[in-house]
Amino acid sequence: MSNSAHPPSPRSSRQVLSVAWPLGLKAVMTHGLIAIDAYLVSPLGETALAAMGLAGSIGGLILGTLFAFSTATQIRVAQAYGSGNEVFIKSAFWLGLLINAIVGLVGLSLAVLYADDILRSFAHTPEIAAQAQAYLNIFLLIVVAEIGNQLLTSYFNGCGQTKTPFYSYLIIMPINVGLSLILIHGHFGLPAMGVAGAAVGSAVAAGIQALYLGSRLYVKNRAFKGVQGWRNDTFILSLKRHLVFALPLAATFFSVALTNNICTLMYAKLPVNQFAAKTLIMPWVHIAGTVGISWAQATGITVAQLLGERQQGSTLDAFLKHSWKGAAISAGIVSLIYLGIILASAVVYAGLQDETKATLWSFLPVLLLLPFPKTSNAMCGHSLRAGGDTVYVMNIFLSSQWLCKLPLTFAFIYWFEWSATLVFMIFLIEELFKFPLFHLRLLKGKWKEGPLDA
Repeated sequence: MSNSAHPPSPRSSRQVLSVAWPLGLKAVMTHGLIAIDAYLVSPLGETALAAMGLAGSIGGLILGTLFAFSTATQIRVAQAYGSGNEVFIKSAFWLGLLINAIVGLVGLSLAVLYADDILRSFAHTPEIAAQAQAYLNIFLLIVVAEIGNQLLTSYFNGCGQTKTPFYSYLIIMPINVGLSLILIHGHFGLPAMGVAGAAVGSAVAAGIQALYLGSRLYVKNRAFKGVQGWRNDTFILSLKRHLVFALPLAATFFSVALTNNICTLMYAKLPVNQFAAKTLIMPWVHIAGTVGISWAQATGITVAQLLGERQQGSTLDAFLKHSWKGAAISAGIVSLIYLGIILASAVVYAGLQDETKATLWSFLPVLLLLPFPKTSNAMCGHSLRAGGDTVYVMNIFLSSQWLCKLPLTFAFIYWFEWSATLVFMIFLIEELFKFPLFHLRLLKGKWKEGPLDA
């Protein structure tokens, strides 16, 4: 099998770039689809945008949890790929898929039971709640497809084959956009489904992506059909070891997803125009931010592979030094992209009310500063996780989310009743809170001695 061979050492910034650019473009397209859906829905008015943002907060919580466990699997696959152990790679993949399936089913069940009540509680009007429920009902089909999509994406990423997931998005993006456009506005004699039409387009595209990625895995290695045994001798013990590694990372991402979605529900209490502006800008923030985050993620994948090869000394240090320079450049690029987005907002969203446009402009100072601490923190986090230091990273995120972001959001909105402009500053405050905690830990260097034999 081709993935049994060790990747070449040492790594260079150019090799990191070869891994990072498909990651980045795939992430851009992922968030771009959300931004495009928002753009297609925007002619329906602020009510439709608010409904989409509200429903997305619940669906995003489930996808965020799946992403958490898939990211843990990605690190395990990268470690296994570096070690050249086919049994390790097989175990990481199938155990990760099993865990994703369980997590997805639990999330779907909870959404069916409780989402309707949550939407009615936080929506400004019954109309917003009804549209949000219609969107979410179809969005749950996306969750089913993403159980496999996120795991398969993590597997290919962990092996350094980031182009495969990227190609899958090249296939599905025009399908998603075209079908959403038709169904939102009711072209070609089809019914106008409004915000629900955007969800249908995304669901169909996610299903096609699952078929493509699954077929690529089968062509590559017949889904490990010829590999016998499990990483830690038995299936149960291997599952236990995988969970020990994954749970702190999953708790980190679950906490981030949970607090982000709680904050989104609180944002819904802002004036409708300000909430609509927040709903519009966040997909673009994620799109541009992928430039820095993808570089950090590619660095983490490479670090995990190097540690799998037992490269814990000067080779690893030299690689990180060069990679950090690339991270600084990527942060500057993100800042310039944010500037361009705000400058173009008056044209792109010309039909919106003046208050909504003014709110978008008020976000600019934070957007120009945010990429620098955020990218540097991401570099630390991915490197520490690659070395198995997932518990410490979890503690940083838990403290920043529950002791900083969440209480500040509550205070700014409910106590002080401040505008979305000041609420948006919390994103920068949170990154500055994490900055010393991440960098001091990385400099200590104990994470380089992570227990890869586990």
